Amino acid sequence: MLTIRPEEPDDAEAVARVHVHGWQIGYAGIMPDEVLRRLNVAAWAQRRRDVGTADPEHPFTTLLAEAADGRVVGFTSFGPYRVEQDRADLDPTWGEVLALFVEPDHWGDGTARTLLAAARTGLATRGWSAYRAWVLAGNRRARRFCERAGLSPDGERSTYPVPLSGGRPPVDLVELRYTGRLDG
Repeated sequence: MLTIRPEEPDDAEAVARVHVHGWQIGYAGIMPDEVLRRLNVAAWAQRRRDVGTADPEHPFTTLLAEAADGRVVGFTSFGPYRVEQDRADLDPTWGEVLALFVEPDHWGDGTARTLLAAARTGLATRGWSAYRAWVLAGNRRARRFCERAGLSPDGERSTYPVPLSGGRPPVDLVELRYTGRLDG
């Protein structure tokens, strides 16, 4: 049994763990190994606390998927569309799913579909009829998931700079923007 619920302040570490595992497994072969190896759950949890992702006044909502044993196995974050992916520049005419990550041992079991459905409901409740999501071009699994969920690439591309250690220039990864309807 899966329970979907809002993030609470004490969930920061559990959400960060899902996020880090999702990156390490889902982005293997897409992002440089050194980047994936240095991901730190405690640091990501602290960043969530610092940004206040569980605060009800935060412009983005995070919902968690909790397994019957109480373990957080996935999350999604959604809210107004970020212009140029800038959290300080929001376009209220579009909704956006900013993140959707599931523990790899729950891939393919419906957790991601349930989280996306909850995000879509949350976006529609807040008045949006359409939404967007950015997906790494090299993440074929995520792209197939989006397309099966009714999202389509809309032709917009962006570059996600991945910082490297040792003063080396970042690796630029291409992201594709997907668009979907909430009223159909």
